[in-house]
Parts: sequence; structure tokens; C-alpha cells
Amino acid sequence: MNKLLTGLLCALLACGAAQAEKADALKDIKISADNGVANTSNNGSTVEGNVIVTRGTLILKAEKAITREDPEGYTYATFWAAPGKLATFRQKRDGGDLWVEGEAERIEYDGKLEVVKFFSRARVAQLEGAKVTQQAVGPFISYSSRSEEVAVLNTANGESKKGGGRVEFTFQSRRKPAPAAAPGTPPAQVPVTPPAPVSN
Repeated sequence: MNKLLTGLLCALLACGAAQAEKADALKDIKISADNGVANTSNNGSTVEGNVIVTRGTLILKAEKAITREDPEGYTYATFWAAPGKLATFRQKRDGGDLWVEGEAERIEYDGKLEVVKFFSRARVAQLEGAKVTQQAVGPFISYSSRSEEVAVLNTANGESKKGGGRVEFTFQSRRKPAPAAAPGTPPAQVPVTPPAPVSN
């Protein structure tokens, strides 16, 4: 990925401007599903059916998930959507009512690097409350909740190839509309300068 595109992507999601909720990394992981099997040797699980995984403000939803924990206590997970649907990710960012959300057919979560990867029909957006302020769409998106860096590539396997799919960016305009005139206020008059006399 060239430097210009990388810079554009950083601007898109305001790199480093507001990290993900720091306390989430220390919270317990809770998993609910229609059925599943737990592995107590690595705090792992394989679950299916209306899967919901939460860790503080982090919420992931899918049809199937496989999770595991490494010896250092970091969690890794892969989520699959039901056919024709999308798995979803949502997490609060430090600060006010700020959020990041994403969706894709498959989502991979790396708790050590704090990176979330979205494969196929991927979308990642920043929100203020319910309002989307920036958004990226493409076949593959990698999002770092630690640095808020995002990479959007044009194939679902995480490579950029000539002839691959298209990526799309949406930016909320920072320009504010001019204040409306008070009722009954006449429109501002533009001074008219008379033309200069023509000399013979």
C-alpha cells in the first residue's frame, strides 16, 4: 500500500485520536450461544447459534465462533456469520459517546495486538452516538483498536491485487452551514459600484 493511500486511511478513521476503551482488555470475556463446547485447558470454546461475545464495551455477534487464550492471557477468536448474513463488531472508544463498529462474513480478533480483521463484505465505521462520521467499505479491512489505524484492501484474503474489488470511503464534512437569518431580517445588500465614465 503506498504512502498516499495509507495517509488517507489514517485520516479516515483519525489515527491515534481516540483509542478503544482501555479498560476492556482487563475485563472478563462472556460467551453465550445456543450450544457449545468449552476447553478448560486454554479457556477456549467452540460455540454455535446466536453467538454473543462481550468484554466490557466490546461486543461481537455471529453464528459460530472459536475462541482460545494463550499462556499470557491474550484471547484470539474467529467468528463466522450465518449464510447470507454478517458477523458484527462494536466497541466504545475512549472519550464521550464515541464508538467503532464493523461487519463482515468472517471476523478474526487478536487480543494481544488488539487487531480485528474483517473478511468479505467488510465495513468499519466510527460513530458519535448513532451518527456515522467516517466509514470504510471493501473486501477486506484490518482495524487496530490500539492505534485506530485501518487498512482496506481489494481482495477478501487481505491482499491488494490489480483487478480486485473496489474500496469506498465516506467522510463527514467538517464545514458547518452558515447560521440562518433571524425572521424578518432583510437580506444583506451587496454594494453596487457604478461603472467608471468612458472618456472620448
